[in-house]
Amino acid sequence: MNKVDHAAWAIAPQDATGRWAMASLSLSMLMSSLGTSIANVALPTLAQALDASFQAVQWVVLAYLLAITSTIVGVGRLGDLMGRRRLLLAGITVFTLASALCSAAPDLGWLIAARGLQGVGAATMMALTLALVGEVVPKERTGRAMGLLGTLSAVGTALGPTLGGMLIAVGGWEAIFLIQLPLGVAALILAQHCPPADPRSAGGPSQPFDKTGMVLLALTLAAYALAMTLGRGRVGFANGVLLLAAVGGGGLFAWHEARAKAPLVSLAMFRQIALSGGFAMSALVTAVVMASLVVGPFYLASAFGLDAMRVGLVMSSGPLVAALSGLPAGRLVDRLGAQGMILAGLGAMALGAFTLPALSARFGLPGSVGALAVITAGYALFQAANNTAVMTCSRADQRGLVSGLVNLSRNLGLITGAAFMGAVFAFGAATPDITALTPQAAASGLTVAFAVAGGFVLAALLIAVLSHLATRRTQPLRAE
Repeated sequence: MNKVDHAAWAIAPQDATGRWAMASLSLSMLMSSLGTSIANVALPTLAQALDASFQAVQWVVLAYLLAITSTIVGVGRLGDLMGRRRLLLAGITVFTLASALCSAAPDLGWLIAARGLQGVGAATMMALTLALVGEVVPKERTGRAMGLLGTLSAVGTALGPTLGGMLIAVGGWEAIFLIQLPLGVAALILAQHCPPADPRSAGGPSQPFDKTGMVLLALTLAAYALAMTLGRGRVGFANGVLLLAAVGGGGLFAWHEARAKAPLVSLAMFRQIALSGGFAMSALVTAVVMASLVVGPFYLASAFGLDAMRVGLVMSSGPLVAALSGLPAGRLVDRLGAQGMILAGLGAMALGAFTLPALSARFGLPGSVGALAVITAGYALFQAANNTAVMTCSRADQRGLVSGLVNLSRNLGLITGAAFMGAVFAFGAATPDITALTPQAAASGLTVAFAVAGGFVLAALLIAVLSHLATRRTQPLRAE
């Protein structure tokens, strides 16, 4: 029995069906997160093998991220209407077939298109794994399940570059996609044990699906993601136009949803502070996590003179901490409650962010690693608690949609954090070229970047406190 199965056995109900179903959700999360990072290490090899520029092959990664970001809300809602198990099986199938198409790609255009299709499958798996937790796991163990899924997301992201490098050395770039075929087949077999999420699934949707809203939202999110990625924190003509398109698209989407008979996203749900606050906090704290991933390599190389291999080893400490702390964080959420653990996780993140520059200056590399470990452990606790709070307060017929919005807020935080925090670090270092920093400039950039990051966490803490107070005020009314 592998680690995924063993962890699923410890969390799921006592019946075998629930255990296998949890193993399926775990493997689906691992596959989708592995797909995010495994291709990055192959970009130089792909540029040489497919006779393309490095800027062109970057679309192999970008197509996957854009597909996830632009479709994850729509597929989550579609799961609510069609039946989540049915759509999860379809998503795993699409992901697996797209992996085969990627491995057989004769040119770059084929590969980029196949990666986009793979991203649609990954979006389906990401959205529906969280949505199905409430049907597979007893309510009192929801936190542990969310902690396990968070652990596997971190493991997949961290494992991707290492596994990808090994596979390329042994079997060429095609091997990084071929490895996903047996994983997909295993996930399909296990997913047969997931319970039907909706008894109406056999008869198709009982409500019309908002196709116009889906298209508007997808185009809006794609424009924003492209603007952030291409601009890298700076506003030029191209990404300025994309940002304006995103703002206009967002307004048009809100106008359409307010008038649609069966909207993709009911705007009234954002009046629930537990939901809207959960989405906002998720975006803020993932931007902080991305700050450490973007700023960290440049600071470590400049301040401590580390080569690429040592930088990679130090940076891997973050995902390792996340992987080790996910399940314990989930148990704390189940035992002590989601609201208190949200506050505790955010408090740890704020402490790590504000003390990172001072600890790095005082204790050197151990100080940096220690502060990053505190940030990451706090994020693992926050993520398990926030996902539990958001999913348990959502209506049963909207869990797919809510799961899609949770994942979307996380993706938007990562995309925005990568662009914005990189620009803040460069501003603090007072140099446009962060690849050639003096140790003093790197320390200055780190101080400014993590002061801003700490401010983001404090904003999330304020939202958490307001959400907690609002929940306490409404509970007596519900009891009456």
